[in-house]
Amino acid sequence: MNRIVGLETEYGCLVHSDDRQGGPDAHPIRVKNHLFRVARMGAIDLHYRDYEEPPGNGGFLLNGGRLYLDMGHLEVSTPECLTLRDVVAYDRAGDFLLQRALAEMELAGKVSFVKNNIDHHTGATFGCHENYLMKRGAQFTPQVLAALLSFLATRQIFTGAGRVGQANPLAFEFEPHRHEQRVLFQISQRADHIVNDIYQWVQFNRAIINARDEPLADYRKYRRLHLLIGDSNMNEFTTALKVGTTAMVLDLLEEGIIPKRVGLLDPVQSTRDISRDQSYRWIARLENGQTRSAFEIQRSFLALAQNYLAGMDAEYDWVLREWAAVLDGLERDVMSQANKVDWIAKKWLLQTFVDEEKIGWDDPWLQSLDLEYHNLNPAQGLYHALVGEGRAERLISDQRIEFCTTTPPANTRAQARGLAVQHLQSLNTNYVINWDSIRIGDKDPLIMGNPFHPYGAEIRQLLADAPPAS
Repeated sequence: MNRIVGLETEYGCLVHSDDRQGGPDAHPIRVKNHLFRVARMGAIDLHYRDYEEPPGNGGFLLNGGRLYLDMGHLEVSTPECLTLRDVVAYDRAGDFLLQRALAEMELAGKVSFVKNNIDHHTGATFGCHENYLMKRGAQFTPQVLAALLSFLATRQIFTGAGRVGQANPLAFEFEPHRHEQRVLFQISQRADHIVNDIYQWVQFNRAIINARDEPLADYRKYRRLHLLIGDSNMNEFTTALKVGTTAMVLDLLEEGIIPKRVGLLDPVQSTRDISRDQSYRWIARLENGQTRSAFEIQRSFLALAQNYLAGMDAEYDWVLREWAAVLDGLERDVMSQANKVDWIAKKWLLQTFVDEEKIGWDDPWLQSLDLEYHNLNPAQGLYHALVGEGRAERLISDQRIEFCTTTPPANTRAQARGLAVQHLQSLNTNYVINWDSIRIGDKDPLIMGNPFHPYGAEIRQLLADAPPAS
């Protein structure tokens, strides 16, 4: 790739039996404490990060990423990654850490973490946020924003995680009532919960793009694009295609290369309409009054990427090949992509179960199976069952995933953060670790404004000057 990328994943928690030590709210806390205090996988925060993150709420990990509690959920952030392979590997490393903690605590048979975005009961949603470093000089003109929103609303045809049923967020309660066909299965989990195209605040007004300008880097050079629309993906191929295609589109838009006739009349409504379309024709209304399919819109971006970005590097060439192949496969026969796309794999599993048990798609049993697709436990999760049967395409080995739980990327500033965490575990001193700075004791902080620089020599010098271990 050509940019720094990171993913943030919030995990649901299921308790399968009566547990005297607490329910779903207690177990994330216990797992967090185990990872930092027993497994020693990171350095826990000693300071307030904000009013919702007191000391001990979380911390940075040996791999340069971060784990903390957010609104009752455990959230894991990958370190800054510069390759598509690393993004997928460190995303999976977060899954591995949580599941291994449950096993070490002898809770794996009682508690599950689920990598999904809805709970089916309260209408709650929890996110998978994508972060892409962009040039500060890149202009978000109305044309650029319209193109980006169109790409994001339509990419769900190959990035969605799928869900049983539908939700009606409070923000839409004030709209005139529309008689809509009941949706039994749709392709995206987040689509029903997105109520704005661009907005600053996250929790109660979820937008496709979060507009908060928090670069976590040198603000004179960089900005951070923070996306809220994406689903949490189990399939490694889906994650890779989601991130890879988005990175390529950002390359195009930064250079002012914009496809024609892709701006949507209402990106939020189109996001929901495409997700709920049972015909899989995925027609969207454009701002000029015409209509185009999600296939056509995606192919407009693909054609520009093939023209301007082919040959840039091996990863981008892989993305171009697979992007085209998946679109061709979806248009020919949606179910042919079940080994690559989460929502299709889930639909196949659920349809098989419906046929075997002779039940309807409105049976509550399917909601439970929906959640089990995302269960991180290899002995229970339905996605892992597909992997075991060779029905899900793998990109990263289990050995690589485990390696990435303790080792940061060597080509981004995450390397310095990982080294600092490793050494601070044996030092009796105060410290403050942030994404863009590290302070140890009363020494001047190491400012890491360039995410592309590993800061290896700088952090080693800072650690050499730190107080000795007690």
